[in-house]
Amino acid sequence: MTSSSFLADNWIWILAAASSGGILLWQQLQQAGNGGITPALAVQLMNKEKAVVIDVCSAEEFAAGHVAGAKHIPLADLGTAKGLPGNKKLPIVVVCASGQRSAKAVVELKKLGHENVQSLAGGLKAWREANLPIEKASKA
Repeated sequence: MTSSSFLADNWIWILAAASSGGILLWQQLQQAGNGGITPALAVQLMNKEKAVVIDVCSAEEFAAGHVAGAKHIPLADLGTAKGLPGNKKLPIVVVCASGQRSAKAVVELKKLGHENVQSLAGGLKAWREANLPIEKASKA
């Protein structure tokens, strides 16, 4: 059996393997394009590199529940906010409800000169699914 007859006899399997590999690669590239990190990686950054967590949700969403220790800076206020770290090399993990607003916040923070900014992929929803600590704003 020659290699050319092997390819001719098994073309359907080769095509199926290449197609499924292509689909898996495409999914990985899509996830990487979102720039989000997993909750586990966010916890590592918080514990080992003292990352600051910034929640860009609305005040109501933040009060309902947020990552323990997160600073609240709504997305609309990010450019003028006072609570951003002065050290622009300090890691920042940006969180919102689902990961959409935090991805926009990453772009904004990088424009402001922050070098190490990550969005939490899946947002607070992913954080909750990972059974990580949530705080609720105290009612004054």
